[in-house]
Amino acid sequence: MKISRLQKNKGAAMMIVVFFFVIISLTILVGVIFPVVREFGIAKDNIDSKKAYFASESGLEDVLYRVKNGMQVDNIEDLVIDSTTAQTQITDISGGKKQITSLGDQDSHQRKVDIIVSTASGVSFNYGVLVGQGGIYLDSGIIYGNVYANGPIIASSSGSNLISGSVISANSPGDISSDQSNGVGVPPYNVTFAKTSSYQDVAQSFQVSNSNALNKIQIYVKKVGSPSNVVIKIVNDSNGNPGSTTLASGTLSSSSVTTSYGWINVSFDNNPVLEIGKTYWLVVDASYSNSKYYVIGANSNGYGNGVGKIGQFGSSWSNTTPSGLDYYFNIFLGGATGFISGVDQYNRLNLGTEPGSIVHANTVQYVNTTGALYCKIDISNNKECLPRTDPVYIEYPISEANILEWENGAETGGIYNGDYNVGWAGATLGPKKINGSLSVSGGGVLNITGNLWVTGNLNLNGGGTIKLDSSYGENDAVVVVDGTISVSGGGNATGSGVEGSYIMLLTKSNSISAADISGGAGAMILYAPNGTLKISGGTSLKEATAYKMNITGNSSITYESGLTNNNFSSGPSGTWSINSWGEIE
Repeated sequence: MKISRLQKNKGAAMMIVVFFFVIISLTILVGVIFPVVREFGIAKDNIDSKKAYFASESGLEDVLYRVKNGMQVDNIEDLVIDSTTAQTQITDISGGKKQITSLGDQDSHQRKVDIIVSTASGVSFNYGVLVGQGGIYLDSGIIYGNVYANGPIIASSSGSNLISGSVISANSPGDISSDQSNGVGVPPYNVTFAKTSSYQDVAQSFQVSNSNALNKIQIYVKKVGSPSNVVIKIVNDSNGNPGSTTLASGTLSSSSVTTSYGWINVSFDNNPVLEIGKTYWLVVDASYSNSKYYVIGANSNGYGNGVGKIGQFGSSWSNTTPSGLDYYFNIFLGGATGFISGVDQYNRLNLGTEPGSIVHANTVQYVNTTGALYCKIDISNNKECLPRTDPVYIEYPISEANILEWENGAETGGIYNGDYNVGWAGATLGPKKINGSLSVSGGGVLNITGNLWVTGNLNLNGGGTIKLDSSYGENDAVVVVDGTISVSGGGNATGSGVEGSYIMLLTKSNSISAADISGGAGAMILYAPNGTLKISGGTSLKEATAYKMNITGNSSITYESGLTNNNFSSGPSGTWSINSWGEIE
């Protein structure tokens, strides 16, 4: 059968039409797919870049924490979070400053940040919440920031509980095993050290009565001038003198020591188990200056398992004058292991939602986290635990000596005998010691011009406000309370009005209601190192420290980075201050 020319032309035309249709379709398809692929690539690059940045920030914060707390840290450190790495490097620069850089890398996408730190004045609060051995109990509470506990962290109900930052529960101290703990007031003897090279360091030998892990020590000490921080070491015995093998070390911060005697706590970078009946030495290893030095309390009662000496670590040691003195000291051993827990597998505790956060304790159960999870005992969490050495006990940022200095400073402004009540008319006060209770209510404003010391209770309610005088600027002030603190009914405490200014309400009470905060907000720091802090009723705080803490009623704590360097009037000095923090090329 013949095919006409017309039919051939129609067939060819049809093929051309099909061809162009295919070309046009492919062009449209490519036009659609390529942007999608491109956008996908851009999105992945963006995510990888953010991961690199968050990793670099995490590395920086990890090293900064160890620098500020005198813990061991190498000049170059590596941190791995999932598949992202961060390498940090510490460089000493002029003026006694340090530069810390951190390079984050995710699939060849790199981000670098750095900070410059220097020695400056102030009390450092590195956590939104710091609790002692009593632990923290969440019942519908939210903490925006990091939490460090020397006790358990437990969700006590299935309410909305969240901690957005890193969450750490450390092993806590146990019993005093060896001690000369009767240091009160001015000791019968004292020994000056860190003043000359020959008498640069002091050392005390001791033995323990039970075999357990070393946790922390205390010494009874004061300072002259502003000496440098010193290193506390536990070392072996070598023929009746301190040996060269360091078993554990920690840093005694000059900022914790005042010009009056006080007990100073020092925790360690690791926790070796000490043997019964074996002699060890507690060494205070210092630099020296004839105008900036320390004085340690001592007695001659004869501590039966050791003796005090003075000299230079790594060189020679001499007897005290008179010979045979023992320094006032305490050795703490053992303690409970760290524990973090939600209610059950159906009501897990939500932790570490911020990028780069970690959750870390000896035992972790019933927890949801998007961060890295570290533990030894892992029970029904949303991811498996990674192995890591248990976190160690850390000290409160304020020593008893600091508190005594603030009290003495308040008393220089005179003493008011009786309860001091502020109503709607308001008042201006400070520095002042009040031999009684302090109440601010009725919408009144108490304008503080100096630190206060209240021997009774502090009641802040009925819309009453405690406010720092504008002359404080960026600085801070303290109200020290021997009794309890109660803030309710719209009570408020705030700084001078300048950003970075805070007021700290500090109670020395060991009561189960040492501080009860059921309302109020502002630039307020709550500090209850010996008792229980109860936070409820929608309260909003900037930082909280307590022996034990209960958070209920949808209350929140929002940590602010400025708290890393607070300058409290008449307060301590010698912490690391952050001069700059930012991303670099």
